[in-house]
This record gives sequence, structure tokens and C-alpha cells, in this order.
Amino acid sequence: MKKLLYLFFLFIFPLSMFSQEKVEGIIYDEGSGNAKTPLLGANVYWLNTEVGTVTDFDGKFSIPYTKEYQQLIISYIGFKADTIVVTNPKKKIKVSLAPKSNLDEVKVVSRKRATSRSYIEAKNVINVSSDELLKAACCNLSESFETNPSIDVNFADAISGTKQIKMLGLTSPYILIAMENIPNVRGASQAYGLTFTPGTWVESIQITKGAGSVVNGYESIAGQINAELQKPTKDDQFFLNVYGASSERLELNTHYNTKVSDKWSTGIYLHGNSHQKEHDVNHDNFLDMPKYHQINVMNRWQYTDTESGFVGFFDVRFLDDHKQTGEVNFDPDTDKLTTNAWGSEIDTQRYEFSGKLGYVDPDLPWRSAGLQFAASSHQQDSYFGLRTYNIEHNSIYSNFTYNSIIGDSRHKIKTGISFTYDKYEELVETSSFERVDNSVGAFFEYNFDNLEDLNFTAGMRVDQHNRLGVFVTPRVHARYTPWEKSAFRASVGRGKRLANIFAENQNLFATSRNINVIASAEGDIYGLDPEIAWNYGVSYLQGFNLFNRKADVTFDFYRTDFQNQVVVDWENPNQVSFYNLKNNSYANSFQTEVSYNILEGLDARLAYKYYDVKTKYQSGEKIKPLTAQHRFFANLSYETPIKNNSKWKFDVTYNWLGKQRFPSTESNPEAFQMPEYSPTVATMNAQITRVFSPKFEIYAGGENITNVRQRNPILEAENPFGSNFDTTFVYGPIFGSMYYAGIRYRIN
Repeated sequence: MKKLLYLFFLFIFPLSMFSQEKVEGIIYDEGSGNAKTPLLGANVYWLNTEVGTVTDFDGKFSIPYTKEYQQLIISYIGFKADTIVVTNPKKKIKVSLAPKSNLDEVKVVSRKRATSRSYIEAKNVINVSSDELLKAACCNLSESFETNPSIDVNFADAISGTKQIKMLGLTSPYILIAMENIPNVRGASQAYGLTFTPGTWVESIQITKGAGSVVNGYESIAGQINAELQKPTKDDQFFLNVYGASSERLELNTHYNTKVSDKWSTGIYLHGNSHQKEHDVNHDNFLDMPKYHQINVMNRWQYTDTESGFVGFFDVRFLDDHKQTGEVNFDPDTDKLTTNAWGSEIDTQRYEFSGKLGYVDPDLPWRSAGLQFAASSHQQDSYFGLRTYNIEHNSIYSNFTYNSIIGDSRHKIKTGISFTYDKYEELVETSSFERVDNSVGAFFEYNFDNLEDLNFTAGMRVDQHNRLGVFVTPRVHARYTPWEKSAFRASVGRGKRLANIFAENQNLFATSRNINVIASAEGDIYGLDPEIAWNYGVSYLQGFNLFNRKADVTFDFYRTDFQNQVVVDWENPNQVSFYNLKNNSYANSFQTEVSYNILEGLDARLAYKYYDVKTKYQSGEKIKPLTAQHRFFANLSYETPIKNNSKWKFDVTYNWLGKQRFPSTESNPEAFQMPEYSPTVATMNAQITRVFSPKFEIYAGGENITNVRQRNPILEAENPFGSNFDTTFVYGPIFGSMYYAGIRYRIN
């Protein structure tokens, strides 16, 4: 541990952009009227030169100037390009670009956040804004996706209260989940890691469907989720969120940010939650939700040197998380690992250090470099009934990236190298597993943007892994705009990963099933081969006006083909089996969304999703269990006009899930057999927020207000040490309705 902590502070880290130029300005959307909406990503370059840049989130730019430079070209997809003659380089330039056809981003307001899709990016990225994330009453990262139709959220089992997410019909291990583009929820943290990041710490989230960028690694198969954290210089000086629920869940979030010097700023972020009430609504003698408490602290430092072009972020985090669940009368002091009563405790301590340092050449702003570094120590000690599961995971990650252009700013390149190190020590009941994984990789990514109708990104990386050998990961994305307010997208990419079968499937320990690992001839990770898959996707986005109100429609289709998959086979009710299966597993995902601005401040959003996810198990080809083939989503959101700095916000979200296949229980005694499919499930959530001023607001709402409950989620709950005990047959809510209220206070 001391060596790891020493490494924490030995390195420095990655990517951001900052510099001071001799000509500065801001670019607006002329079509936004008096509101003057800034344009993010507008191209700015000197005529007949290779010197160029793009505007930031606030529409601002800065670009080097010499007396030879006279004409500045400004362009943006869907807008008329403009040429500015610069005679006074010290005067700030303000330019409003006229839209060719009122082209705009798609903006959709949902219960917990506003989401947007860009017409101009090659990747199919859904951006989640910081303002709407604050509408989540008490969310951690796993709860941030409950109202996003692109992400499925469900409970992993009937006792732990842990929520798992799916994208394109595949569970979270197939999604690369990162914090500021550093892979974070992986390895030992795969099962519970999404609950380790409080929602108020998150500034924004980017969800990439399908193949992601090669810059972030080779493990992504279904997509990538990246969370950007609050920045000390942009976050509130002081922020407080206090939350309480009818379940007696309590939560506190507070931030404090201050400027230390001209170049250094720092922030302290504190999160705590607690739930100690015993609930057994369905009277099966098991807690419907665990008792728990968590302390989560982060100290974040930001360094900014505008003159030399450096900016950096450095974070130190500590987490202590404790969960207790099981039978109502379980007492860990007397009943732990005995048959007195069935119970479980999961204790996790996690230390993290991460940082990134970015540099932009002050004279050539299109040339930049970034260094990322992260190190973590994760220790989980847990037991489930009579079963013990402990895991220690020490990890190091580093990534160096160089950005430049070829000829002009239409041709951009990224290249760099990365290094990962992971050491695992696991105790599974009485068996120990130890291993060290490390890899070194190099990547190159080219982006072409003709500033009009075509954006194309092609990337490839080559990695040398101590277990996987040398392998290549290619990924391609393209966007084509044939007519106004439209975007056709296509992508293809390959992913490869090692399955941590126990850390990723901890719900298996809360069953009486035997664990059966069927080793392959050459596999050396629990005797299994790595997983390899190709992902293909197409998407179409079209904006239009309906009765003089903005609307848009999106169609997505993605297919994942596994060349090799580690199958988790639940089809024998007395065991769970892990084995490799080649070329017989696929996941098809189709989704369509429609959004419409009905009235000023009133937005509606509808979505339908269809999954066809099948695997050829040893018992034959079957639909993936507990995955609804059909899902319908609806959201209605309304904000009143601002009066005296105050307003009301209203959000209602409806989710309907079709029937889900249960794993086979045919060989069980009749009393413990499940039907082939679950019933359909429909839930509704609502929230009201009263904003009194920019400093103070209160909110109240309800989850599952129609009180839908799965009445018997645990098989053989009356005999938890019997041969048919199983907590994994969960298809819907267990607890029923839950109501909450809270306050937010901030000092800017």
C-alpha cells in the first residue's frame, strides 16, 4: 500500500485546453435572438494558413496573431460561414452566425436532466447537462440514468439494493464507465462502483452508444459513459443538499470551493448517506432494502496558467461504505456465518488519486498534449449467508495524448500511449485467486470534418497485454448531413475484455446455487478465455417544426456480435455456470425517440425500445433472462416563467417494461417453480421543485407512486439455507412507493 501511495504522487496527469492568444472573441447563434446563445465547437482559422482553433463551451476563442494575418474565417455546421477582417488585434471580436435553416441542437427536458444530441458529431453521443442532474433528489451515478431511455436500470437481486445498468441489452461490464475519461468502474468496483459517485459531484455526463474512442481503451463493447466532475473554479463557492425520504433514508451533500492563489483553486466535496430502518413490506422475513451508511470525501485541486497554456486537475478521494441485509432478525454480532439467521455484510474501503495535466501551445492552439494518471486501492470484505467473498484490487492507469492538425483544422489527429496495471487478490468461499494484469498500448485517431455535411473519425490501437498478447482494436464513426436539421450516423468497432466473473456477478452468492466454472483449453483467467465482440450501429436524427414548435425524432439500431463470450448460465436452478461460447451470442437493439416542445416551458418526450438478445446456452439458444424485449418511456416536464428570480419546475416520468424471461426452474419442486415469463411492469415518478432564488430551492417527489411491487422476489425465503433459496428473480420494484423532500442552498 505504501508503494502504491508513493506512486500516487510520483506522476502527473492529463488533458484540457487553455491558452492566451493575441486575438480573442466570442461566437453567437444569430437565430437565438436577444438570448445570444454561444456556439460550442465553431471553427476559427486564419485564411490561407494552418493556424486555427475551435470555440469553447461559452463560445469563446483565442488565436495567435501576426501582422501577416488579416482575414479570419469562422464556420459552423448548419450556419453560414463569415469572414472577418482584423485591423485591431486588441479588440475583442463578437460575431453572430446566421443559421442556414435554423439548425440547432436537439434539447429534451426529462425529469432529472436535460439531454441533447448534436447534429455535428461523428459519434452518437447523448450529453446530460449539469443543471438537470441537480434535479435528481439524492442520486448517485447509478440513479442518474433512471429516466434516460437509452440506459436500463434494474435491481441486481432482492436483498442488496444494488442497481445495475444495461446499454444495448448488455450489462455494465460491457460498458466503459469513466470519470473524466479515466476508466473508473471496473474490476472490483464493477458491482457497486456506480453508487460511489454522488450525483451532485457530477457536472455533466456523456453517453456514447456503440463503439467508443480508441483513446480511452480497448474494453468498451456496448458503449461508453463518461462523467465530468465539478470544477473548483466553476462550481458554487458553497453548496448544500439535504435529503430525507419516507423510507428514512437520509443524505447530505456539501461542497466548498476557494481560490488559493492566481493559479490554484481547491474544493472539498463531502457526501454522507444513511438508512437504518428495517422494512419488510411483503412479510417474507427479509429486509426489502439494506441498512447502510456511506462516507465519501474528495479534495480537488485545479491549476490554471493561462500565459503558458497549462491547466491541471488533481483529486484525492476516500470512500467507506457499509451494507447489511438479510433476514429481519439477523444480528451480525451473533449470527455472522452461522445458520442462526441468514444475513450479509458488504464493507468497502477505497482510496483514489487521479490527475490530469493539459498543455496547449500558446502560439499554435491546435497543438496540445495531455497526461492522465490514476491509482486506486479497493478493498471489499463481504459474506452472504455462509459464503465469503473478499477482493482487493490495486490499480494504476496512465495515458498520454497528443493532438494536432494536418494542413488545416478540418483534419485533426490524436495519438498517444497508455499503460494499465491491475493486481487482484480474491477469496471465494475457501478458494483463493491471485493475478496481475498489465498492458501497454499505442493509439492513433484521425478526424475529418469538412465543416458542412461530413464528419468522419477512424481510430486504431495496438496493445501488448501480459495475458492477451498483442491485439488490434479498430473503431470507425461517420456522420452525414444530406439536408437541413438531419444527421445520419454509422459506427463499427471491436472490443476485448477479461471477465472478472465473481466481482461482476456478486448476486450469485445470495443463492444456494453451486458455482461451476467450465475451463477452456487455453484460458488462464479462472480457466476462461477473454471476451471479444464487434459492435455495428446506425442512427438517424431529424429535427422539424410542428405547429411552429420544435420537435425531433431519432432512430437507432445497434448489433453486437460476440466472437467469444463468457456465458453466465442460470438455466440449471441448482447451479450457475461460467463457460466460453463462440459465435453464438448476439444482441440487437432498436430505439426510437420523439421529443416535442408543446408550449413555452412544456416539453414532452416519448421513446420505444426493442431488444433481441440471445445466447446459445448448453441447453439451447434462449432469450437472455430478465431482459424486457419491449420498453416504453414517456416524460412530461414544465417550468414556469421566472418571476422575481423564482419559478416552479414539474416533472413526471412513466416507464413500462414488457414481460421478461425467467431462468428455467423446471427441475425444482413444484412449490419453487417460477413461470416462464414475468408480468409486465409500469411505474411512475414525479417531482416538484420550487426555486425561490438563485441561492435557495426546495423539492419534493415520489418514486413508484403507483405502488407497483413484486410480491415474492425471493425463492424459498422461509428456508434460506435450503437447496432452492434464490434472490435473483427480480423483474420490478420490491419496496413499493417512496416519497422524499429536500433543500438545496448555494453561495456563488
